[in-house]
Amino acid sequence: MSHIETEDQEEKPLDPAFEHVRRKMVILQLVSVGLILFCLMLVLGAVVYKVMQSKASAPAAQPASAFPVPSGGKALATTARLPQGFTISSTALSGTQVLFFGKTAEGVAKAYIFDAGSGNMLSDITVEGAR
Repeated sequence: MSHIETEDQEEKPLDPAFEHVRRKMVILQLVSVGLILFCLMLVLGAVVYKVMQSKASAPAAQPASAFPVPSGGKALATTARLPQGFTISSTALSGTQVLFFGKTAEGVAKAYIFDAGSGNMLSDITVEGAR
């Protein structure tokens, strides 16, 4: 009876083809684990880099003014010259640009785009088909 127990406990040598496949699988597993650890380190490095960059640039993240800030505490003064008799029906602001929409004295619908930063009229748009 003890002879049977020793046979079960002893490991038999594997078939050479099966041993070759087992070694290839162990190598593949080690390469896969190494690649996963490398990628994990890259991701963690990117996260740390982003966190450090956001901390360094946090004080400068205040929104900048669209208009140039004059020195001496004086307000920006500019004039948008619209044609005589132009009636403004609506306005819109985008950064330093102001859109004036309305009708001329002749009843023609027009839109004017004025840049307050430079003080120049950028566009004179005639709107056809407007009522």
